[in-house]
Amino acid sequence: MDIRIEKTEKAIKNAFLELRAKKPLEKITVKELCALACINKSTFYSHYEDIFALSELMEAETITAVVKNISAQQQDPFREPEIFTRNLYMALLSSNSLIGILFSGKEKARLGDCLEMELKKLIWQRYPEYQHDTERNILLSFCIQGCFHAYLNHRDEDLDAVVRVSENVVRNLRPLYFRE
Repeated sequence: MDIRIEKTEKAIKNAFLELRAKKPLEKITVKELCALACINKSTFYSHYEDIFALSELMEAETITAVVKNISAQQQDPFREPEIFTRNLYMALLSSNSLIGILFSGKEKARLGDCLEMELKKLIWQRYPEYQHDTERNILLSFCIQGCFHAYLNHRDEDLDAVVRVSENVVRNLRPLYFRE
């Protein structure tokens, strides 16, 4: 990618994050973003359709980074769900600032849903038989969403306790995942 394009992309994203940290997504205008990024509106529109497209892209990049971080930590993460749980928390924490900005307000619930969808895709690549197994899909939803909401609601508390309790819950559900 051309260095000028990279610099422009970075300026747009940094300006967006600065604005998004201060106000809801629907209150951000292209005009104020362009002023902050020191670009003109036509430059913005040559990169993005609108503010919402920029936000969706940055959300997707953040979720991809979280999922890659999780999958990079283990060779077979779904045979050791309690370790996977710890890695999920660590991956969320590694993107904590971005998550706090991009998924604040009305966008908060979207992160859990997007994360669940992406993690299930990863699981289904490794275990295609899970894709149409309703019981296992419910268990996966329960574990992923449960861990996500525990993270979201308790990230300012004792993280070790949150992770330890979550690992215990997932450990106790393990026989339901890996029944033969």
